[in-house]
Amino acid sequence: MVEARDQEIERLTAIIKALQRHRFGQRSEQLDPDQLQLALEEVEQAASAAEAVQDKSQPAASPRSGQRRKINRGSLPEHLPREEVVVDVADKQCACCGGLKVCIGEDVSQRLDRVPAQFKVIVTRRPKYACRSCQGEVAQAPAPERLIENGLPTETLVAQVLVAKYADHLPLYRQAQMWARQGVLIDRSTLADWVGRSAFVLTAVYDRLLEKLRSSTKLFADETTVPVLDPGRGRTKTGQLWTYARDDRPWCGSDPPAVVYVYAPDRKHARPGQHLAGFRGTLQVDGYGAYRELASAGTVELAFCWAHVRRHFYDLQASDTPAPIASEALARIAPLYAVETACRGQSAEQRRRMRQLRSKPILEALKPWLERQLGLVSGKSKLAEAIRYALSRWQGLCRFLDDGRIELDNNVVERTIRPITLGRKNHLFAGSDGGGQHWAVIASLVATCKLIDVDPYAYLSDVLTRIVARHPMSRIDDLLPFAYVKPKPLDRAAA
Repeated sequence: MVEARDQEIERLTAIIKALQRHRFGQRSEQLDPDQLQLALEEVEQAASAAEAVQDKSQPAASPRSGQRRKINRGSLPEHLPREEVVVDVADKQCACCGGLKVCIGEDVSQRLDRVPAQFKVIVTRRPKYACRSCQGEVAQAPAPERLIENGLPTETLVAQVLVAKYADHLPLYRQAQMWARQGVLIDRSTLADWVGRSAFVLTAVYDRLLEKLRSSTKLFADETTVPVLDPGRGRTKTGQLWTYARDDRPWCGSDPPAVVYVYAPDRKHARPGQHLAGFRGTLQVDGYGAYRELASAGTVELAFCWAHVRRHFYDLQASDTPAPIASEALARIAPLYAVETACRGQSAEQRRRMRQLRSKPILEALKPWLERQLGLVSGKSKLAEAIRYALSRWQGLCRFLDDGRIELDNNVVERTIRPITLGRKNHLFAGSDGGGQHWAVIASLVATCKLIDVDPYAYLSDVLTRIVARHPMSRIDDLLPFAYVKPKPLDRAAA
């Protein structure tokens, strides 16, 4: 009884320590990357202020002793317009002979300036024509189609609202406040109407993008929560954004990267099967049981994530209680990532051969070692849970050995979820289940644009304009983000 009590206390203590590190810990793996950037900005600002004070206290004529300040000034793109300012001498006459001095050179410097964004009003006139001699019909050009019927915005303005909300994470009420400072008073609810109508017309493009992903043979999947307002109860409920991503660049695949978010009001196991109906291939996932249900039909194989395995052991190794088994497990897993670094960017077959040669022996030694350690520790301990997590998924964890297209972990899709979590912090919550679906539609197109280096504003502006102009549905592939990728310039040296 005493031994069982001590084991239970040890297990609960480990859980509490893990929660404390997650909530209050200062370790890099527990820090939100965006919060870390904010902290670094504060340090850099303080250092710059101290240097400014030092510069002011020294005589201007004498350079500061020691090394020059190291600074990354950035680059100024050639396409930016240039405005030249000439700072010339007032008197060009030579003080010695009275002759006129000639220019023998010049110093040129460049600084970056910004012209604040400005609103403009487009006035559309449609003259009416009639015959003076007879009472024929009046002729007038038809009114151009608009995204917002009888509304104020152009399609490019609506695109800017969408990018600000879903790419730059500015809620609509903040955008309304920014516009008001320029004298443009648009209510937040009006902006919400623009977003809803935009999501409606973009749904066909979104559906086609999801269809393209379903036709792939290798996808990543994950899910994250979204707070959704529940008016009936006066509080928020928890919705889900299921995320499906494709990125074949690590093995030089030909299909372009893409990501699609699918909103659902719950986390039922049936959801992935509904979203990926018709998908046949390999799905790389974490350990959530819903994906196993999807794989039970026999058309989908699951590849599991080594980052999740590693995370369980890391939490134990980083706790205050010494965990030598967890430390050794991390040391045994680390060489797998070294192999992945070495084979990244090679073909799928080259990656498979290298993994067979170098990664397979590591795993062949790791499994029996884990099984031996499991017999040495308490079955109720957190360490036993971490070992069982790996062993119960061993086949899916080893699937990458025989398929060079499979990644070692699920980090590709987890990176696509990060913008959603940042937007979730700024937006607070979605207004309804419909708002969650709008979020999924527009965020999918924006995130895919980012993955393939397409400007989301230029893309959405053009797509909305073409949809309003009745772009034929038979050519909907022309409206996918892939169609906007600029061809890379040819390498002249190679040519």
